[in-house]
Amino acid sequence: MGTDGTSRFDPAIGRRLRGLREARGLSLSELARRAGVGKATVSGLEHGTRNPTLETMYAIAAALSVPMSALTLDPGAPAGDASPVRGTAVLSTLLEVFREPGATYEMFRLRILAGVEQTSPAHPSGVTEHLSVVGGTIRTGPAAAPLTAGPGEHLSWAADVPHVYAALGGEEAHAILLIRTPRDRPAAGGPAE
Repeated sequence: MGTDGTSRFDPAIGRRLRGLREARGLSLSELARRAGVGKATVSGLEHGTRNPTLETMYAIAAALSVPMSALTLDPGAPAGDASPVRGTAVLSTLLEVFREPGATYEMFRLRILAGVEQTSPAHPSGVTEHLSVVGGTIRTGPAAAPLTAGPGEHLSWAADVPHVYAALGGEEAHAILLIRTPRDRPAAGGPAE
């Protein structure tokens, strides 16, 4: 992590991204189209010349039908080895990954910066998010109908639509986010991760 809170590029992300893309028989252009990002962005991530943003990482993971940890963490590696990823308003640090036969659960620590709102892309169908607020007040959930919660409160929503994150009250907020990704839906062009 840089001193300014931005994430440093982990070259292993590019290697994992390329492996997942190739395993599904997708070209750079096709993955970029499915993720709604530029081909140059996907190429730059694979070659280690671009830093990933949280929004881009989620869009690519959704296009590959994998949890984001499939991009940020080598299989079998402890979650603490994953690099933090920064979005417009959110600094996300993977804390743990739990795998069960029917789903993968990813637990993240979120730091939500004040004064800016982040819109995250829709996840695949069946993905849910469960957020527990540790400090501050957060507006989050589906972009069309966001919810508000303060310390000690919990919110859950279906994350298959664009959703937002914002710290309210002029101060940054902190939360723990659990994302549940079903494992029973096959990825486009390949098996479920």
